Amino acid sequence: MTPDVSTPRLYVLRGMYLFMAVGLGIVIWPGIISPPPDLSHMASVVRSVLGAVSLLALLGLRYPLQMIPLLLFELIWKSIWVLVFGLPLWLGQQLDPATSESLFACGMGIVLVPLALPWGYVWRRYLRAPGDRWGGAAA
Repeated sequence: MTPDVSTPRLYVLRGMYLFMAVGLGIVIWPGIISPPPDLSHMASVVRSVLGAVSLLALLGLRYPLQMIPLLLFELIWKSIWVLVFGLPLWLGQQLDPATSESLFACGMGIVLVPLALPWGYVWRRYLRAPGDRWGGAAA
C-alpha cells in the first residue's frame, strides 16, 4: 500500500471503479452482447470503447492507484463532451431526451471523479515526478 494515500481513499477509488463498471455493464454491455442491426459505425466504436473502459474499471478494483489514468480519461472526455456539445445544446434549448440523459451522466462523472481522486497523489505521481526516459541504455 502507498503510505501517501489513505485506506479510506483507496476504498473511495474502488467505489468509483465499481460504479463505472456496474453502470457501463448495465447500459453498454447488452448492446455489445446483442448489437442492434441498425447500429451506426461510430455508435459501435463508442460502445466498444466504453465496454473496454468497463473492463478496465474492474481492474481498478484490484489496483486503484495504478488505474487512476482511467479516471482521468473519464473526467477529460466527459468534460470535453459537456463543454463542446452538451452545454451549447442545453443553452440553445435543443436537448432531446437521449442527449439530456448523456448530459446528466457526463455531469455526474464531472462531479464524482474529482471527488474520488487523491489529487495530492495525482499531482506528485503524474505532474511532478520525472518522466520515463525516451531511449538509450538503461542505467
